[in-house]
Amino acid sequence: MAGRFFPPFEPEHNESKVRRFRAVPMRLLIPNLITLLAISIGLTAIRMGMEGRMELAVYAVVVAAVLDGLDGRLARLLKGTSRFGAELDSLCDFVNFGVVPAVLLYIWTLHDLSSIGWAGAIVFAVAAALRLARFNVALDTPKPDYAQDFFVGVPAPAGALLVMLPIYMGQLGSIDLPVVSASVSLIYCIAIALLMVSKLPTWSFKKSASRVPRDMVAPVFVGAVLFIALLVSYTWEVLTLGALAYLAALPLAFMTYQRLARRYKAGQAGDEPVDDAVPPVDEASAEDDEKVRLH
Repeated sequence: MAGRFFPPFEPEHNESKVRRFRAVPMRLLIPNLITLLAISIGLTAIRMGMEGRMELAVYAVVVAAVLDGLDGRLARLLKGTSRFGAELDSLCDFVNFGVVPAVLLYIWTLHDLSSIGWAGAIVFAVAAALRLARFNVALDTPKPDYAQDFFVGVPAPAGALLVMLPIYMGQLGSIDLPVVSASVSLIYCIAIALLMVSKLPTWSFKKSASRVPRDMVAPVFVGAVLFIALLVSYTWEVLTLGALAYLAALPLAFMTYQRLARRYKAGQAGDEPVDDAVPPVDEASAEDDEKVRLH
């Protein structure tokens, strides 16, 4: 009788119904948590700027840029890459390096130009979005060997730090007239936006800096500690000099790329010749090469 009214117990069948979702390994969660931390820090920078604590706001953007470079490398190290992580990282880059710097620059000086200043901030944010979109659709585009050390245009993290140059100079007291500073900042903001979406080759050093010689490990550590100490002690001076040095290096990067392209075309690089006009594949710094391998 019991068999007629009560179905036989099937532990394997019931267990399959209860366990509908697979457990997610922590190695997949940690890189995404770092990405979420980066976007939280970036959004907090807007609050710091609105409260007049611009130094903390700039620090937040710098920390977000550092975390942007770490999450992908950590994902590769832990073998925790995923398509979800790639999409989340792109959204994080747009917020931290497109929206946040534009809002900070508007709070600092562009608001003096009212709607025109806000339009300039929007142009920069849109340029960041276009650059990231171009990167996402160019992941599978082949590139010659000589282009490994170059980006196409200014990468988003570098563009974010560059566009805030008027803030650095303002903190140093280099700009005194609000109207002039707002006008100059607007022109400068649009110029950086154009550099981000341009085809101008810029340094990346992905290939040449992928490995450090053993005898250079200690100097690299000392140099990194020294840079952090200088950044904390002389924030505005270091950021100003860094931004100006990067801008000054753009013509050198272009000339170096053209020379390598001509050499490659002549067959001196050991690969098949290509046209000089072929640009390097778009990669972002914040836009690291680990995104290319995410799938």
